[in-house]
Amino acid sequence: MLQGKRAKDRRIQKTQNLLHEALASLIREKPYDSIAVKEILDRANVGRSTFYMHFRDKDELLVSSIHDMLRSVHATEVPISGKRYERIIRFSLPIFEHIHRHRQTGAAKMGARGRAVIHEHLQRALAELIAEDAAKDFQGRRKTAGQIPMDLLVQHVASTFILVLNWWVDTRNALPPSEVNDLFRALILPTLAATWDESEGARAPSGQSHGRSRGTLG
Repeated sequence: MLQGKRAKDRRIQKTQNLLHEALASLIREKPYDSIAVKEILDRANVGRSTFYMHFRDKDELLVSSIHDMLRSVHATEVPISGKRYERIIRFSLPIFEHIHRHRQTGAAKMGARGRAVIHEHLQRALAELIAEDAAKDFQGRRKTAGQIPMDLLVQHVASTFILVLNWWVDTRNALPPSEVNDLFRALILPTLAATWDESEGARAPSGQSHGRSRGTLG
């Protein structure tokens, strides 16, 4: 029985992978808005009924593709020398590198509206990922006066990533992924450092608090 379930799970994963790959290839060929479900089915060689067993529409397939990519990114380890708060932005370089690989062939054909849809879904998925990591780090810690609300911090990080990504794509800037990532980190790290330092100060024993960090909003 367990073996049968595993075989079914593998079939489901194979079908979803075929659909993810089909959508990705079509996005590099034409505007996202003009892609029809039938084109995805033909490219993946998957039946219509099978598609709708897994996804409501192509937007849900897109979201699934984004989450699939982020799962692999989520496994990326932060260097031992890295700060704890760097864990929540470890997604940035792998995503910039992923987009760079497809940028020359697909960016112009994707269309501005299609890119906006994709980046909107990406921002939501990133916010979920960031919130999950931040919640683990701040669990059980006492909130301090002036500390940035966690939901605001999450949206700030996710939206800033999309801001940098849009700037990179829209201006057709030739900067390599590593340098674009450095720009993103320069915009985000001071806020993360201030927030984490203040949280550590709140947790420190009396007399050892770091005090309020100047970089904290509030």
